[in-house]
Amino acid sequence: MRLDKYLKVSRIIKRRTVANEACDAGRVEVNGKTAKAGLEIKEGDIIEIKFGNNTTRVQVLSVKESIRKEDANSMYKSL
Repeated sequence: MRLDKYLKVSRIIKRRTVANEACDAGRVEVNGKTAKAGLEIKEGDIIEIKFGNNTTRVQVLSVKESIRKEDANSMYKSL
């Protein structure tokens, strides 16, 4: 699954366009490397997102095309 779509489906970022813009601006890293929106995400990857002074680090637990809103946080683990 593409990085921007994963961020939206898992609801780490609410909109795919915002996720896309964050990737283009270089604010998203996967496994310590700056990532583009089209990068393929797999289980076990570490995603780090920088918004202003806030940094969010999560580990990918599962990759699903669609999931209920209530279950979205089961797709990742906060670090």
